[in-house]
Amino acid sequence: MKDLIHDIRDLILSARQAVVQAVDLIQVLTNFEIGRRIVVHEQQGAERAEYGKALLKELSAELTDEFGRGFSRSNLEYMRKFYLTYQDRTVQISQVPPAQFLSAKKSQMPSGKLPESRKSQTPSGKSDSPFALGWSQYVFLIAIDNADERRFYEIEAATNSWSLQELKRQFSSGLYERLALSRDKDGVKQLAAEGQLVTRPEDLLKEPYVLEFLGLDEKARYSESELESAIIDKLEHFLLELGKGFLFEARQKRFTFDEEHFFVDLVFFNRLLRCYVLIDLKIGKLSHGDLGQMQMYVNYFDRFVKLEDEAPTVGIVLCKKKQDALVEITLPKDANIHTREYQLYLPDKELLRRKLAEWGDEVAE
Repeated sequence: MKDLIHDIRDLILSARQAVVQAVDLIQVLTNFEIGRRIVVHEQQGAERAEYGKALLKELSAELTDEFGRGFSRSNLEYMRKFYLTYQDRTVQISQVPPAQFLSAKKSQMPSGKLPESRKSQTPSGKSDSPFALGWSQYVFLIAIDNADERRFYEIEAATNSWSLQELKRQFSSGLYERLALSRDKDGVKQLAAEGQLVTRPEDLLKEPYVLEFLGLDEKARYSESELESAIIDKLEHFLLELGKGFLFEARQKRFTFDEEHFFVDLVFFNRLLRCYVLIDLKIGKLSHGDLGQMQMYVNYFDRFVKLEDEAPTVGIVLCKKKQDALVEITLPKDANIHTREYQLYLPDKELLRRKLAEWGDEVAE
């Protein structure tokens, strides 16, 4: 009986979620088509500002009288801009009947299973549907001028099932720029085309990590244990900041040898790389002793904890201020250990963009 109840419950929840997804898709496709017809009516896409304003005002009044809310002049302008931003998907839309869009969305939700977009790293743009997000998320995305950055956030929001609030947070934290600054030029191009793919330890890294959600004052004194406790209290947010595939295992993980106890601040497992990820928190100046300690932690996990079919352990020293020269001279070149800075406030996106531009010949274009 319990199995039957569980199966029926999963079926109902899956059906409801499929209906919500179908409604979202219909709304997005409808708004795209409304935007297209507005643009075509404006003399086949040739913009004339005064005529466009008058057209939208009159159209808004007529549609609102008949259909009610949702057709204000500003909303119609969003639809128009939505079409202009994504008009390269017109052919893709015209080739697939609406019924096929709906069946494609429903097929991703078999009973008791997660959507494919949450189980794989396949970019959303490779699905049958040209749009994988809700209307409110696209309203936010069309305000992003950089096409590569906009495409990146669209892929990541679809792949990770981000809410609008989480999408805004990731954008405000400069996720695209922070990932790009940790990659080579080919890696930056891949971000724009495919989103964040995690195939090697370096793909996990960001520069810097943004922990504004902890609620700690940047200027106040706090200890490493207080920082650790704040992270545990906001673990869900911290996992989102870490990125894809992270599973939390333990805090202050103890291991012992030669009758001496050692403690790893935070232990995670990344299911995409199939490896342990150890994080040590440092609020003071990074020292060679911190790096040597992490090297010991990594060696211990590689020799006594990880399974034979798992990848080598990754160590990350998360600190207020890293010292690249110290890291380079302390660690061997093949060490699977990385240092990254954290900050307790949202970064200046313009500063990040300038850094990215200086870093490599406008690779975002």
